[in-house]
Amino acid sequence: MVDTSSDPLREAGGGQPAAHDRAIKEVNASVLPYLEKIFVKHAGPDKKWHKDQVISFLHHRQADKVTEASADIAAEDGLGFEGFLRYMTSSAANALAPPQENDLSWPLSSYYISSSHNTYLTGNQLNSDSDANAYKNVLLRGCRCVEIDVWDGDDSDSDSSSSESDDSEEYKEKKAIKKSTRKERLSSKLPKSLTERLGKTSLGSKLTGKKNSQKGLVATTEKTERPSDEGASLGKSRSPRAVAVEPRVLHGYTLTKEVSFRQVCEAIRDYAFVVSDLPVIVSLEVHCSSQQQEAMVQIMKDTWADYLVPEPNEDAKELPHPGDLRRKLLVKVKYAPPDAPTAAVTEENDTNRLPAEVTSGSKAGTAGQKAKKPSKIIQALSAFGIYTRGVSFKSLTQPEASMPTHIFSLSEGGVEEVHDENAHLLFEHNRHYMMRTYPSGMRIQSSNLDPIVFWRKGIQIVALNWQKWDEGMMLNEGMFAGTGGYVLKPNGYRGKKKIPSYDDAGENAPSPTTVSDSAATMIHETVDLKITVLAAQNLPLPDGDEKESGFKPYLKVELHTQPPHQILAPHQHEDSRAKEGEYKGRTHKQKGVNPDFKGEIIAFEGVPRVVPELAFVRFLVKDDEFGKDDLAAWACIRLDRLRSGYRFIHLMDHRGRTSDGAVLVKIEKKAL
Repeated sequence: MVDTSSDPLREAGGGQPAAHDRAIKEVNASVLPYLEKIFVKHAGPDKKWHKDQVISFLHHRQADKVTEASADIAAEDGLGFEGFLRYMTSSAANALAPPQENDLSWPLSSYYISSSHNTYLTGNQLNSDSDANAYKNVLLRGCRCVEIDVWDGDDSDSDSSSSESDDSEEYKEKKAIKKSTRKERLSSKLPKSLTERLGKTSLGSKLTGKKNSQKGLVATTEKTERPSDEGASLGKSRSPRAVAVEPRVLHGYTLTKEVSFRQVCEAIRDYAFVVSDLPVIVSLEVHCSSQQQEAMVQIMKDTWADYLVPEPNEDAKELPHPGDLRRKLLVKVKYAPPDAPTAAVTEENDTNRLPAEVTSGSKAGTAGQKAKKPSKIIQALSAFGIYTRGVSFKSLTQPEASMPTHIFSLSEGGVEEVHDENAHLLFEHNRHYMMRTYPSGMRIQSSNLDPIVFWRKGIQIVALNWQKWDEGMMLNEGMFAGTGGYVLKPNGYRGKKKIPSYDDAGENAPSPTTVSDSAATMIHETVDLKITVLAAQNLPLPDGDEKESGFKPYLKVELHTQPPHQILAPHQHEDSRAKEGEYKGRTHKQKGVNPDFKGEIIAFEGVPRVVPELAFVRFLVKDDEFGKDDLAAWACIRLDRLRSGYRFIHLMDHRGRTSDGAVLVKIEKKAL
């Protein structure tokens, strides 16, 4: 569960700036002897490094250019051990290289975007809290696409007598009945097979209510459904309400607690551009009546006025560049054609909002999907979707699939089905147009999919559950660390862009020229990777452990890489479940938080057809125990940003927070 009270600037996730700019504060006794040996090995008879030796070490051993971080030692004629120590403890010796300068001149479809799923949730998908501070948390960690599920506001409080106390028995009884009705409604919407599976878990007992007394139910309701005027999550005074009842944000057909739509909009306004000025996509899932949609429109205009993209005079003919949208909010909302009638949204006709995995077992849901209905989105709300118009997916050849500003949203299972039918067409679509994917509705505990599978298919927005620390989020950190949340796709994965050119007359007025990436060759390499593990210091302990004496750490290294989409058979799909890398190795266990790994070697030789920008090395420090080994610390580095030579791997703790933990290694990387 995400701790919304913690400091997000110390948490990993994706896109947080300066992840590469970390240094060692102090060298411990376990590491110091190895640094002394390295220095002596390359020193002359006078126990110093002269300028040519420094340059040779940087170029040949470290495979490094003389950068600003290493310029001070390169300029010295006689480098002593203190100077060498200063270099090795600086950011210049970080195993994570700084990202290349981001080329922001390509269309939006040419970038991977750090993205969150059901951003408002702080825990599981069934009965956790919704909190506006969850948006603050992910935005300060570098997220550039957030999701809001919006539902009609609850007017039960406004209907109550103003003299009625929240502590009165009548008030409690009303709330308990309302909560119970909500549980029954949820239970009736779910397939029997899923309800039976949930019934065997603690989440299921909360759904059925079998283990909850009426007293406990009332207590829960009393806590979460008090009038929101008494306190807001952000701890700030709220702007006046435009209407008596405002829309709310929650995970529909579940027992998750709600938060007001206005509070969420205010949190996005306040934190969207604190750590990055690159555009933020706000993905709206709208389940509101027309009247409440009008309230949404007014709230967004009032709250986001300075950040909204101006409405153009005509539909965009192409997607804009991220560099042209700095400090802008792009609203992703269902597209309603100008001549489309608007249908009222009711609980009965909103069944098709349930996860695909659920509706597949529901006759009502299937029938609702087949029926052709008027748009449920009013024109005023649909108009916010200027460059990100949500379109219901039917096929990759439907008319809207060639509309430059459309975006398809598919669950992980839906993507697999489309890939099985036509992998090439899916990849080509994603070179030119936007697509979003999100975790299966069956991931009730908020586990994550394997994002690499979907990045490999060219999908720009791979939404993850940021409140769950698992392999998926570690890989997301590896992709976006220090980038501001946007990463240009590799060669061959991008579409077309226009660049200014000048006519033969030499006039200054530029005329656009289209440059296509289709001719660019995908870079596939056969890779040898060898990691010599020397020693570590200040390792964090696993969750719940307090005694260093019982800690028996080992380092596990995984190389996550899969063949590009072309070499998969058309009928074969990649498993989207997050899993260990195909190549993995580990050291022997040692003792304590400052272990000496004695130069153990982990090597992966002749790894074929690697795309460096889509391959990741994951470092896991685990505690050797009976049964499952607990995670103590980790790091994840994209292969093209993994530096060679003697390096420190800076570790996150098990909750994804920066720590003083570091591992000294020697990295040898070679592309054949």
